[in-house]
Amino acid sequence: MPRLPALTCLFLLLGPGCAREKPAPSNPPEASSIDSTSFAPELQVDLPASTKSPSGLYYRDIDPGNGPAIAPGQQVSVFYTGWLANGRQFDSNAGGSPISFRLGAQEVIEGWDQGLAGMRVGGKRQLIIPAALGYGPSGSGPIPPNAILVFNVEVISAQ
Repeated sequence: MPRLPALTCLFLLLGPGCAREKPAPSNPPEASSIDSTSFAPELQVDLPASTKSPSGLYYRDIDPGNGPAIAPGQQVSVFYTGWLANGRQFDSNAGGSPISFRLGAQEVIEGWDQGLAGMRVGGKRQLIIPAALGYGPSGSGPIPPNAILVFNVEVISAQ
């Protein structure tokens, strides 16, 4: 499999060899509940209009798309932008090249594997990912421990 760009590896990949993990702080902050989190207004998070999965992930289709639905096992290509709940953007490939990965193969954070399944090619979805499905108590790079993540993702293609 081709290596993904360094920033993508740092923020999305779970596999070894992509980036060195920083040691977990001795006393990371407690994980917050999505339901009790105040999101920056510019993120346009709308929990009542979103679907909540049993794992605590929220997702909302911004544009449902009109292509075929994607399923685990498919190679998908996406554009994305990721923010912390306070509105600070930590990563994006918008305006660049899409990233590709196999959905459901643990090549990305669990919140993506769960939240992108069922999307349609051409669709745009907002994911609100609890810490347990993101980077948990360790965090990663600019993502602090137990951070709730907000992603807008657009599926470009699937095979």
